Amino acid sequence: MKILLLKFSLLLLLMTALLNKADAQFDISGTVKNERGEPLTGVTVAVKNTNTGTTTDADGKYNIHVSTASAKLEFSYVGFRTEEKTVSSSSAIDLTMVETSSDLEEVIVSGLATTVKRSNSANAVAEVSSKELTGITTPSTFDAALQGKFAGVQITQNSGAPGGGINVRMRGLTSINAPAQPLYIIDGVYVDNTSVSAGLATVSKSAAGGNTAFYNQDNPSNRIADLDPGDFQSVEILKGASAAAIYGSRAAGGVVIITTKRGREVSGAPQISFSQTLGWQQILNPLGVRDWDTAKVAATYGEGEVQNFLDAKSSGHYYDYENELYGNHGLISDSRLSISSGNDKTAFYASGFHRDESGIVENTGYVKTGLRLNVNHEISNNLELSVSSNYIKSSADRGYFGNDNSNTTMSIALAFTPSWAELHPNPDGSYPNNLYNPSNFLQTAALITNNEAVDRFIFGGTLTAKILNTEKNSLKLILQGGLDDYALRTTAIFPQELQFEKDGNGTNGASIQGTTGTFNNNESAILVHVFYAPKVTFRTQAGLARESFTRNTIINTATQLITGQTNVSQAGSVSIYQFRSLQLDFGGFAQEEVNWDDRIIATLGFRADKSSNDFDPNKLYYYPKASLAINFAEFDFWQSNAITLIKPRIAYGQSGNFPVFGSQFTNLGQVIIDNSAGLLVNSALGNDSIGPERQKELEFGLDLGFLNDKITLEATYYKKEVDDMFIVVQVPFSSGFTSQVSNAASLENKGIELGLGTELIKSKNFEWNNRINFWLNRSKITRLDVPAFTLGGFGASLGTFYIDTGKSATQLVGVGPDSLKGEGNEYVVYGDFEPRFQMTFYEDFRFKNWELTFLFHWKRGGEGANLTNLLSDFGGTSHDYDDLTLDPAGETPNGPYRIGQYLGGLSASPFIESTGYVRLREIGLYYTFDSKSLAGKTNGIVKGARIGLAARNPLNWFKYNSYDPEVSNFVNSGLASGVEVNPFPSAKQFYASVNFNF
Repeated sequence: MKILLLKFSLLLLLMTALLNKADAQFDISGTVKNERGEPLTGVTVAVKNTNTGTTTDADGKYNIHVSTASAKLEFSYVGFRTEEKTVSSSSAIDLTMVETSSDLEEVIVSGLATTVKRSNSANAVAEVSSKELTGITTPSTFDAALQGKFAGVQITQNSGAPGGGINVRMRGLTSINAPAQPLYIIDGVYVDNTSVSAGLATVSKSAAGGNTAFYNQDNPSNRIADLDPGDFQSVEILKGASAAAIYGSRAAGGVVIITTKRGREVSGAPQISFSQTLGWQQILNPLGVRDWDTAKVAATYGEGEVQNFLDAKSSGHYYDYENELYGNHGLISDSRLSISSGNDKTAFYASGFHRDESGIVENTGYVKTGLRLNVNHEISNNLELSVSSNYIKSSADRGYFGNDNSNTTMSIALAFTPSWAELHPNPDGSYPNNLYNPSNFLQTAALITNNEAVDRFIFGGTLTAKILNTEKNSLKLILQGGLDDYALRTTAIFPQELQFEKDGNGTNGASIQGTTGTFNNNESAILVHVFYAPKVTFRTQAGLARESFTRNTIINTATQLITGQTNVSQAGSVSIYQFRSLQLDFGGFAQEEVNWDDRIIATLGFRADKSSNDFDPNKLYYYPKASLAINFAEFDFWQSNAITLIKPRIAYGQSGNFPVFGSQFTNLGQVIIDNSAGLLVNSALGNDSIGPERQKELEFGLDLGFLNDKITLEATYYKKEVDDMFIVVQVPFSSGFTSQVSNAASLENKGIELGLGTELIKSKNFEWNNRINFWLNRSKITRLDVPAFTLGGFGASLGTFYIDTGKSATQLVGVGPDSLKGEGNEYVVYGDFEPRFQMTFYEDFRFKNWELTFLFHWKRGGEGANLTNLLSDFGGTSHDYDDLTLDPAGETPNGPYRIGQYLGGLSASPFIESTGYVRLREIGLYYTFDSKSLAGKTNGIVKGARIGLAARNPLNWFKYNSYDPEVSNFVNSGLASGVEVNPFPSAKQFYASVNFNF
C-alpha cells in the first residue's frame, strides 16, 4: 500500500509539473509597422536568449510561441531601432518601430558564417548601406563609390580614364614589393581584382628608363571595377588584422565583404523598380595654357618662330589645346531595372543595368551591362538554399596617356606643343605632322585603339542544413561555394599613318592584342553550434576552406604592320608573352563567441593556412584572434538615461599575405643561340625558405551612445606590426644571380579612427542626420636586413620613396642643398605620402518630401611627386611657366627654375607637393512623391517615384599644381602611389535621375 501511495504521489507531482509547464506556454502575435503606419516585412522577432524566433510576413504580422512563464521579445530590423518587450501571457503586441541613422543596430560580420550586432562588436568594422553607397550619385565603378565613405581607408587613382583604376589602402602600408589590395568577397565568393597590362610599353617605352622595376605603367583598370554597386545591400570593411584574422593569409590588406540585395516575402504582385540617370562629365581641374607673346616665343623657340606665332594669332589659328584634348563633355546614361518577390518558401531578386559613358577625351568611354539573379529557397523546414549569380559585360576605351620615353602619349605630346601649332585634320581627313613633337595628339586620339573588354560570371551558393534545432541548442552545417570566371581582352592598335609610326618611325604600326583567362573558385564547410544558457549564449564555429586561383595571360605583339592591316599575323615582327599562375590554398578555422546578456562579449579563434605559393606547400601558418567588449550600460547598476551605451573593447589578431607567385623558384628564360631556341637560368634566384608576410594588430576602442543612441561616438586606436615583408634583395654576384625575393623587413603602423554620428533633429516634417569620421596613420620601418634603398619614383632628383630603418615607410626624399652627394644614401626628406589626417562629413537633411545629402572630404597634407609640370617645362608650355612663385629670390620663373633644379641635381623640392584637398565628393537633391497620392492617380500602377539632381566632385579646393592630387602613375605594388606623370585627368560628373516603383 505504501508503495502504491508513493507511486500515486509521484504521479500527482509529475502531472502538476506538466500542468504548470503547460500553463506557462503561450503564444504572442501582433503586427509590426513603421512610423508611417506601413507594415514591415522581414522583422526578426525572437525570444531573447533562446533559439526561438520568427519573422513578420508581407503584412507585418507575426506569431511566436513562448515556452516559459515570462520572456523578453526582441524586435530587430535593419535601419530601425531594436525594441524589447517583456511578455508573460498570451496577448497581441503591436509595435511601431522607429527608424534610426545610428549604425549600432547594424548587423556585421563576426566570423566566416556568423554575424553580430554592432553594439556588441569588439572590433572596429565599418559598414556602408546601399543608400550611402549609391543613393546620392551613381558612380561607374564600385571602388569609386567607396571614396570618402570609410575611416582608415586611403584611395588613390592610377588613371582618371573611364573604367576605373583605383588603389585601396587600409590602415597604412602593409607591403612594399607585393600587391597589398584588400580581399573582396561578394556573397561568399572571392572575387579577383587584378590589373593586367595591355602591353603599351612596346610603343611608349615607359619601362625603358628611370624606373624599370615598375614594368606596368599602362594605367590599366582593376577588375573590382566590374562590379555594379547598384546591386549592393551593404559593404563591410574589415580594416585590421584583429577583424580579418579569420580570413588568414589573404587578409593582410583588409577584407571588403559585399552583400547584395535579395528578395523577400511580399503580398500581391512583385515589386518592380526602374531608374534612369542622364548626365555628363567634364575635366575636374583644367590647368590652362601658357600666355604667349613674342618675347616668350623667341626665348623658348628662337627668333625664327616668332613669325609663325604672329601668323597664327592673326589668322585665328591659335588654340587652347588643353581644352581641345580634354574638353569633351562626355554624356552619361545609366538605366536600371529590378524585380523582387517572394512567398514563405521562395524569394528572388533579379536586376539588369546598362551604363554608357563617354570620356572627357575623344573616343574614350565606358560601356557596361550586367544581369543579376539571387534566389533564396526553403527546401524543407531544415534545409535552405541561397544562390547568387551575376553576369557582367564591359568595354573601356582608355586612350593613351601617362609616362613614356618616346614622347608619344597624348598628354606628353600636349606638353611639348605650343598653341600656334596646327594639328587639325586637312580637308582630305589626313592629319599634319606636329612640328614640335613626334606625335600629333589629335591624330592619336582619333585613330588609336586602347580597349579593355570583359566578360565575367560570378556565381555563389550557400546550403544551410539545420541538424539540431531546439529551444536551447542549434547546430547548422553551412556549405558555401563560389566561382569567379572572366575573360579579359586587351586591344591596342597604333596604325601606320600615325606620325610616330610612319616613315620608319617607332614600330611602323603596332597591333598588341592580349587575352587573360581567370578562373577562381572557393569552397568551405562550416559547422555552427549555438547553446543558449540562461543569460549566456555560446556560439561555436569550425570549418575548412579551399581556394583556387588560376590565371593565363597571353599578349601578342605585332610590329612592322603590313599596310592597312591590324591582325597580329599581318606583320613583319611578332612576339608573344605568356604568364600563367596557379595558386591553391587550404585553411581550417575555429572560433568561440560568448555573449553574457549583451553585457560581456568575448571571442577567441584561429585560422591555419597553407598555400602552393609557399616554398613548403604543406606547412601550416597560424593566425589567432581574440577580442573582448564590455557594455556597461546593459548592467543593472547603470541608471543613466543620458548615456545609453558605454563599451570599452580590445581586440588582437594576426593575418598574412602569400608570397608572390613564383618567388620560391628559380625561373628559366628563353634564349636563341646559333638560331636554336633554348632555356637559360634567369638572374632572379628562387628562395627555398620564402613564407608569407605576417601582421599582428592590437586594437583598443571605446563606443559611446547618448540619448537612446541618437548620438554615438566610436574611438579606436590600433598598432599593427608587419613582419617578414617581401623585399627584392641583391645576392652576391659569385652566386651567378643578381636578386632574390626575401622576407627581409618589418614595419609598424599606428593610427587613430574616430566616428561621430548624430540624429540632430527628427520630427514629422524635418530630419537632420550627420556622421563625421576622422582618421590618421603613422608608419615606421622597424627592421631592414638590407641597406636602405629608394623605390617607387624616377630617382632622387625628382623625389622618390626611401626605405630606411626607423623612418616612415612612405617618406619622400630627394637631393637638396644638404644632401651628402657621393657619401652614401643620404637624402633630404621632403614629405610623406601618408596624410597628416583625413576627415569626412556626411550630412543628410529631409524637409517633408525633399531630401538633401552631401559628403565633404578633407585630406590634410600628404605629399606626392608631381612630374607633369616638369615635362611641360621642357616643352615651354606650362601654364605657370612665367610665374615667380618657386624661386626664393623671386627672380627665376617657375619653368626655368624647375628645369634648373632638376638638370643641376640641386633640389627635388619643386616636384614634391602637398596632395591635401577639401572636396565635395557627392551632393544630391531629391524629391519623393507621396506614395498614396501617386498610387491613387495611377490606379495603383505607380507605387512610388523619386526625382533628383546630383553631382560628383563638383567642388574642389587644393593647391596641388596639376589635374588631381589623387592620381598616381604606378599600380600593382604596395608602394604604388604618390608619383604623377601626365595622367588622364580626373572628371567631375553631373546627373539628373528619376526612379519609379511599381
